[in-house]
Amino acid sequence: MRIFIARLAGTPVFDPAGDQIGRVRDVVVTVAGSAPPHVHGLVVEMQPRRRVFLPITRVLTVEAGALVFSGRLNMRRFEQRASETLVIGEMLDLSVEVDGERMTVLDLAMEKTRTSEWMITKVALARSGGTLGLRRRGASRIVDWREVRGFSAVQKDQGAASLLAAFETMRAADLASALHTLSDKRRVEVASALDDVRLADVLEELPERDQIGILSRLHPERAADVLEEMRPDDAADLLQDLSPEQAEALMALMEPEEAAPVRRLLVYPENTAGGIMTSEPLILPPTAAVAEALAVIRQQDHIPAVATQVYVTRPPVETPTGRFLGLVHFQRLLREPPSTLLGTVMDDSLDPIRPDLTLRQVTSYLATYDLVAVPVVDDAGRLVGAVTVDDVLDHLLPGDWREEEDRGGNP
Repeated sequence: MRIFIARLAGTPVFDPAGDQIGRVRDVVVTVAGSAPPHVHGLVVEMQPRRRVFLPITRVLTVEAGALVFSGRLNMRRFEQRASETLVIGEMLDLSVEVDGERMTVLDLAMEKTRTSEWMITKVALARSGGTLGLRRRGASRIVDWREVRGFSAVQKDQGAASLLAAFETMRAADLASALHTLSDKRRVEVASALDDVRLADVLEELPERDQIGILSRLHPERAADVLEEMRPDDAADLLQDLSPEQAEALMALMEPEEAAPVRRLLVYPENTAGGIMTSEPLILPPTAAVAEALAVIRQQDHIPAVATQVYVTRPPVETPTGRFLGLVHFQRLLREPPSTLLGTVMDDSLDPIRPDLTLRQVTSYLATYDLVAVPVVDDAGRLVGAVTVDDVLDHLLPGDWREEEDRGGNP
């Protein structure tokens, strides 16, 4: 059986009892000269973001979008050895030579030999500079491993098109986890190949040092474009980790209307309601109808916590707004006729919070009233933002919570 490895990315992994324990993230091989590489096993990602090693000898079946293994899985964190190579993370997009022609690696295939060993036997290639993707239109050429030269060469600019094709269906958080495990060089190559919106989503899920490492390697104008695509609160958090000079230089390159909410958030101290809130909650005037509110909630670019309720204010309806009047939870919107005006169904019994409330006070407030979001108003009664439960969790967890945990062998 021949298995193309890039197609394995994200495949669910099941134990003998039929329970899913994770997903395939990579395949571990040893490359030594022109001989077909031995496949040692797979890197499987379990929650929360723990990568473990599954020996290839334990794999029972790979079919119908699922992989089943035998025995028990060693829960120790996977650590790549110097002699090992990751197929997806390191070999895709390499520039190699076949019969004197430069080509780009799209995928590699592994097969089981008569001695029950797994080996890399085939390489799927496209002519260098092309945009052909194996999963979409088929490779321009599939050759035996022994026909290819150049896998051992260190390449300055490897590109990332094929790797991204392997990871295209991943959620932003999962792609961020995959990026975190790559080398600095590979991480920057992949980040550079992402479009601004996708990179912004991924940066929001990366550890602080990875965020800074990627942002600092981008051209300043590109970095500013990516910051514009991030949620203002996430962009503000990232800019706070840079020097004041770097942060100001990037904000100066941003469009003024995109930089304005970020600048407002940077005024508030960290770990206060103002410092952790989003400045772009869903806001409508009291004269808006329920149908309009539901249409706003249905927009896909709103995260679930933000879309749980609509805030009702006097014009203007962009932060800082006119006077805050109340809010309408989405469940109430579903129960009301579409033509009903928000001003007649809003809840004005919940007191908003002030920007200077501490993180602990905000957490207690959300817990007391069983809320997933709470409005934040200034001294003039204007809505300046909203704190959501995901904002609170991001700041309650340790600063390195996005790193792989498993320190000292502990979960």
